[in-house]
Amino acid sequence: MKNQTTLIIGANSGIARALAIQIATQEKNTQLIVISRNSDFYQQKIFNDSAVFTVADYQEETIKKVIQQVWEVSRTHIAQVFICHGVLHTDRIKPEKKLQDFSAENLSELMLSNAITPLLWLKRLTPMLSGNNPCKVVFFSARVGSISDNRLGGWYSYRASKAALNMLIKSTSIELARSAKNIKLISFHPGTTDTPLSKPFQKNVPEDKLFSSDFVATQLQKIVINSDIDGQASFIDWQGEAIPW
Repeated sequence: MKNQTTLIIGANSGIARALAIQIATQEKNTQLIVISRNSDFYQQKIFNDSAVFTVADYQEETIKKVIQQVWEVSRTHIAQVFICHGVLHTDRIKPEKKLQDFSAENLSELMLSNAITPLLWLKRLTPMLSGNNPCKVVFFSARVGSISDNRLGGWYSYRASKAALNMLIKSTSIELARSAKNIKLISFHPGTTDTPLSKPFQKNVPEDKLFSSDFVATQLQKIVINSDIDGQASFIDWQGEAIPW
């Protein structure tokens, strides 16, 4: 018997896949729902009991429609939401090493992916999550989004987009502390994980600081379990240690 639901959004990333496998195979009392633009990975047998939604894009109207579908198929309350969106580089975009590399177009694209889209999901989810049942919502952020921790500079667009995400999370937590006290928001820094996102930047990472997706997913689940519903947003790393905003 399923007594709670876990929702994973942007479910095609390495960490999202690891989370999904762990939940599908280890959490027998949990209904798993995943949303992704590419759901090929979720055709495996272990996900036969999961609800898989494939979306064409992450426009707000699409988000609105798929959340309504999630509402219709969820068999119990949603206890966990993992919003796994994150873009650091593309074929066109590279982290800026100097100011002269800065591009308004690149910043706009990263802002949309890393800050605006995650908040649109929360906007549409909040009416469904609000109530008496505790719910923890995790956003994939990054330590480089910390303004006070910035000692190296560079990476203008990525830093700015993650800092913007953190501010949006912080502001929303203040509102939810009044209107939806059952919801806890967590901004999560996974560390350098061995995924395509970090692949071009792994050369100088010490071996013991390059994590597998499975390790990060395990750490994240521990953090979520141990997080209190306290009316505040938390910005924490893979060790569960607080990062300054």
